[in-house]
Amino acid sequence: MSFGSWGVVALVGYVVALLVVCEFAYRARRDTSPADHFLAGRGLSVWVLFLTLYATAYSGNSLLGYPGEAYRRGFSWIMATGFMMSIIVVFHALAPRLRPLSVAHGSVTPGDFLRHRFGDEGSGRALRIVVGILMSLALANFLLAQLKAMGHVTGRVTEGAVPYEAGVIGLAALILYYETRGGMRAVAWTDAGQAILMAFGLGALLHWLLAESGGLAAATAAVAAVRPEAVVVPDTVEQWNWFSSIVLLGVASVVYPQAIQRIYAARSGPSLARAFSLMTFMPLVTTLVVTLIGIAAIPRFELLGDVAADEVMPLLLGAWAEGGGFALAAAVLVFLGALAAIMSTADSCLLSLGSLVATDLLGRRSHDPATTKLGKRLAAVLLLAMIPLALSRQVSLWRLIELKMELLIQCAPAFLIALHWRGQRASATLVGVVAGTLVAGGAALAGIKRIEGIHVGVIGLAVNLVLTVGLSVWAGRAGGYEAERVGAGTPSASAK
Repeated sequence: MSFGSWGVVALVGYVVALLVVCEFAYRARRDTSPADHFLAGRGLSVWVLFLTLYATAYSGNSLLGYPGEAYRRGFSWIMATGFMMSIIVVFHALAPRLRPLSVAHGSVTPGDFLRHRFGDEGSGRALRIVVGILMSLALANFLLAQLKAMGHVTGRVTEGAVPYEAGVIGLAALILYYETRGGMRAVAWTDAGQAILMAFGLGALLHWLLAESGGLAAATAAVAAVRPEAVVVPDTVEQWNWFSSIVLLGVASVVYPQAIQRIYAARSGPSLARAFSLMTFMPLVTTLVVTLIGIAAIPRFELLGDVAADEVMPLLLGAWAEGGGFALAAAVLVFLGALAAIMSTADSCLLSLGSLVATDLLGRRSHDPATTKLGKRLAAVLLLAMIPLALSRQVSLWRLIELKMELLIQCAPAFLIALHWRGQRASATLVGVVAGTLVAGGAALAGIKRIEGIHVGVIGLAVNLVLTVGLSVWAGRAGGYEAERVGAGTPSASAK
């Protein structure tokens, strides 16, 4: 059998396994509350939490977008390992304070924290809605990237037996069923298995590439012969881009709604801390590996255009499988790991998107079972709306990542600063978020991606921070009602 045939068999087997796990997750539910469906009843253990964090952080963007960007840019893309590590660093400023508050107040969505911290009237309510809109747009963007990645992987690995369009539509329908029935438990359980598959498969693929090329030194020489600019020392603008990417990804990623909800879903504070400790090492065995894979592909393929480069990984899997035997089995394994990562991330986006729109934008109660039903219906409508956009192949996966991060990073001061500074005002934060969004969004609409290597989203964040801090200081420390709300949010020892 050819690699394409084995790819079809693996795809069918994976779909069946997914449905079985989904059914077990459905039977394990305790009730129909939003906390049970969207947070798995706040009962994720350390290993399941670690693996679901790993699978969510390294999704279709990582397995397709990052090798594609490394193929385009060469060794300068080694900075991707740095910005993935920065995410864990910034998480330590968020998770230890946010989780006890979420337990004490029964938080389900990011907006629940904002409602408690800033109130639900006037500027506090407006801030929650604006942040909810930005997060919803980022999630929709993330979902779009996963749908496109599903089409790329299934089309290439099945050698056209499942074309791009069929991969997008068919797997989107499966995700819709899976998310509606299984909830966070199904996501977390499948994440655990696929994370192990992904790590093993990527390591085997890198070993094959380096062995075929005669080692890293020989691979570097081959890259230099084909594209000398891919191995040169980055210039000043590119170095500023490194710094900007570390800030953009490191800060924006921690306020992903699905990341915040995983903090809420942890069984305990120590479980969350241990999971993040394990996550510290994963950029070295994932991001660094996919970067080297993309670079090693430079002498092998001549791909024209940013979008075409996103297919580096599927093309390598096909070349690897030609060796038969172990190579074929390992290539199929990487395919399954990549597809599982993509689908579980898409499922996670849908869970967060449905709950966020229902509660943070429409104002439904986070503890009402009817909110769960509404969140599922909204997720279905939004997914169907995204499919036509996913069928267009005109935007690269990395550009989609940049666009969502440039919006999402504007939400960071409302969480990272507000958790640590009692004097932050809702009105000042609202002005900062809106101003930063206008700067980043306006530049993006004008076709400006970076200024001297700095992402426009990072420039928008600088404006955001100056206004948030400056206006809060000018208005004086938060007094009366707002200060009492912050004090009331201080968790007790039992909540920790």
